[in-house]
Amino acid sequence: MQSRSTPSTRAGGRPRSTEADTAILEATRQALVDLGWTKLTLGDVATRAGVAKTTLYRRWAGKSELVVDAVAELFDELELPDSGSLATDIEGVVLQFAALLGRPETKTALMAVVAESTTDEPLRERIRASIVDRQKRLVLAGRARAQDRGELPAEPDSVAAARTADLIFDVIAGAVVHRALVSAEPVDAEWAGEFTSLVLGGLTAVSGRGPAAMPSASPSPDASP
Repeated sequence: MQSRSTPSTRAGGRPRSTEADTAILEATRQALVDLGWTKLTLGDVATRAGVAKTTLYRRWAGKSELVVDAVAELFDELELPDSGSLATDIEGVVLQFAALLGRPETKTALMAVVAESTTDEPLRERIRASIVDRQKRLVLAGRARAQDRGELPAEPDSVAAARTADLIFDVIAGAVVHRALVSAEPVDAEWAGEFTSLVLGGLTAVSGRGPAAMPSASPSPDASP
């Protein structure tokens, strides 16, 4: 994997080592689990990865950039299922996402960079570019498949379609992160199914088909016939 902020060759033209990048990012995640954000240093990462400290500085400007790339590499593992149904596609990616968040290296790294970014605008921008914007690919792919299957209508207005994609991503990512990392509640198949039903109801409304169908309430025993 290449760092998202540096070219694949240095000024002298020698290709970067993919193996070194992989080792550095893995060492970064492990160091975060072992040491935490405040004690993590590039020197420690270099020692764990078996590379010179200068190698890290040629690739990353500092700790924040390195940790964001280490987290982004994990999120790149997410894949959208192609089950033939939008509902089961959403359930599948929700369960994958929750399993990823359950890994110590993901949880530690993500929470560390998010906390640090509250006072660091460039870091927020890097998180947005390297993680959030990249993972919107899952929403775009899922929506396109659903539209091809006739489960969702086409959205000819590109601006409105982009807003819808952002909303879908925020709802799904926000709910799963909150459930898994803030509430510390399980994201199991039952929860994923119930959550997906709620999301699909909202999608039906947002996509212009009108309010989602809701079960009609039973009449009150005191209601007039």
